[in-house]
Amino acid sequence: MMKTRVESQGENPRDWLWPFWPALPLYPYGRRRTLCREVVKDKIWTFDQLHGILYTIVPIRMTVIKLEAGGLLVYAPVAATPECVKLVRDLVAQHGEVKYIILPTSSGLEHKVFVGPFARCFPQAQVFVAPHQWSFPFNLPLSWLGFPPKRTQVLPEDSSQVPFADELDYAILDINLGRGSFVEVAMFHKRSRTLLVTDIVLSVSEDPPDISQLDPYPLLFHAREHAHQVIADNATNRRQGWQRICLFAIYFRPSALQITRLGDMLRDAMQAPDHSPKAYLGLFPFHWQENWQQSFTALRGNGRPFVAPILQTLILPQAPTQVLNWANQVAKWDFQQIIACHFDAPFAASPDEFRQAFAFLEKNPSNFSNQPLLETDMQFIKELESNLVQRGIATPAKTQV
Repeated sequence: MMKTRVESQGENPRDWLWPFWPALPLYPYGRRRTLCREVVKDKIWTFDQLHGILYTIVPIRMTVIKLEAGGLLVYAPVAATPECVKLVRDLVAQHGEVKYIILPTSSGLEHKVFVGPFARCFPQAQVFVAPHQWSFPFNLPLSWLGFPPKRTQVLPEDSSQVPFADELDYAILDINLGRGSFVEVAMFHKRSRTLLVTDIVLSVSEDPPDISQLDPYPLLFHAREHAHQVIADNATNRRQGWQRICLFAIYFRPSALQITRLGDMLRDAMQAPDHSPKAYLGLFPFHWQENWQQSFTALRGNGRPFVAPILQTLILPQAPTQVLNWANQVAKWDFQQIIACHFDAPFAASPDEFRQAFAFLEKNPSNFSNQPLLETDMQFIKELESNLVQRGIATPAKTQV
């Protein structure tokens, strides 16, 4: 693997503008930075931006692949800010037009909302979308969501039927959830032996990604122990803030996190050094126990791929046999690294390591060396699942294979 090369567009804030942020009002709202990283020389580039809430911000990622037949394929577009579009057009000038745009998920609004505006910037591109698209709270036609109707089509189940089949293979996981669907399209770039996924597996880095260090305030916000602590901006505190963000984002409420009582939170806010809106008026409702780093170490698992707890608990157990069959299909490809749309990427992973990430769906997993996530950290999501099942919003998990 070559050393990555990072590119960005200067410091002109007008280049970061994203006027459609009200459609998905997540931080950083209407001002989004973009970092372009060459991860396989002259073949693959990633484009990282940020999104989240309460300064719990993580990367959201687009991948661009140079096709040997000429032109570019875009997997999971991000916000088409002037900066992002300029960076893509720099690649177009060297490698040819954007020929194909892929939306590899059906339910991920954080990916779907960007496709229409991105496609309008590259009017010659064909748009391929995962099957069974739906939207909430109203299930609207794709054309109403900004997708170009004359250029948009559903990815066929048979991956040999697409015009880029010689260079990329794909496998579609399509789970019927009754009130919607969960669809993940994993794509395999044969020449670089790279697997592209959206949300199905993750890997977490120890250090904050480059995109989050352009503005370290969210990292330092979560590095604090209490509201009236002033945090120095250094590598140690940035790392601590990032690792806590990972626990917060993945578990929602990890076992090492305690929510401060309202009275204590208001009293602490009075002593906070910053009462600006940026600092949420000094409010800081989080308290981390001393063992929080043990939870992060278990979560990271030396960088191995894992399935997010929300998918482990609420989604994938709805169709365990289907998921395992799909994972077996993907594991037949000879990949050596994975690019996911969130958290770390690319990260080294073999087909066996990918397959092991789904062993939680088996009653008696064999050759399972992939350390599972801590049960104590999974507790909040399991309680959430129980409440949703009791209310009839979710259905109980199917029998394990």
